[in-house]
Amino acid sequence: MANKRRRNLAPVLAIAPFWVLILVAYLGTMLFTILMSFTNSKTLPKLEFVGLKQYQRLFTTDLWITASQNIWAFSILLILISLTVGFLLAVALDQKIRAEDTIRTIILYPYAMSFIVTGLIWQWLLNPQLGLQKAMHDLGWESFSFTWTQDPSMAIYSIIIGGVWQGSGLVMAIMLAGLRSIDQEIWKAAKIDGIPDWRVYISIVIPMMRPTIVTAVVLMSLGAVKAYDIVVALTGGGPGSSSFTPALFIMNFFFTRQNVGLGAAACTVVLVVVSVFFVPWFYYEYFREEKRGH
Repeated sequence: MANKRRRNLAPVLAIAPFWVLILVAYLGTMLFTILMSFTNSKTLPKLEFVGLKQYQRLFTTDLWITASQNIWAFSILLILISLTVGFLLAVALDQKIRAEDTIRTIILYPYAMSFIVTGLIWQWLLNPQLGLQKAMHDLGWESFSFTWTQDPSMAIYSIIIGGVWQGSGLVMAIMLAGLRSIDQEIWKAAKIDGIPDWRVYISIVIPMMRPTIVTAVVLMSLGAVKAYDIVVALTGGGPGSSSFTPALFIMNFFFTRQNVGLGAAACTVVLVVVSVFFVPWFYYEYFREEKRGH
């Protein structure tokens, strides 16, 4: 009996450091950040409570309103375009083409780069004096204009271009794995019945790939919410503050403007919004389905 207890205790002790890390590094810091959002902390945290004052100030700050609007446009377009491009690339690679491994590696390679590198690459490409516009002018197309990084109304879309370039490869890999898991008998039956390929994809394949699509959406959503490095490298949040995101706003107020209280309030708002969207979704996609299975 004692030996059995020791054997049962061994796995618990083995994962105990992991749970301590979770409680301290994640849950602990999250609760501390929420606590700081109710204080008047400036350069350093201090327990001078001011109630909801920081939240009232946050939602009347033009910079936060701009960042909030940008993150919706950025997230929705990044996810939709990356899913579409990634899926089409996966379909193309699923046709048993030559040099598939090489092409797959090339497409996936941008995802191996850091967001800083991606931002710098697209900063050069979209720079009117260095990149695409200059190349077109050198080729004789003098009327060609592509100045998104310098246009306040288009700067956020230049960041989307960089994000899609980096994220589509990951989506392609996930989608390709999903496509390869589809039973080939389905394709044989569809060919016998004379059903066009596009109809099979829309009516059969895509619904069967729902778990794969959910995984891709979750990963891209988390990447969009955390968009900081690519923004700093590509536009720096400009021109002006036109391409600010919540992550850049938070880092700016924590470390540049030295307003820990307001930065913590912004962090808490992002946490609440993400939780409101993802917790019900996770419950519906995973836990509810498990209960139905039982």
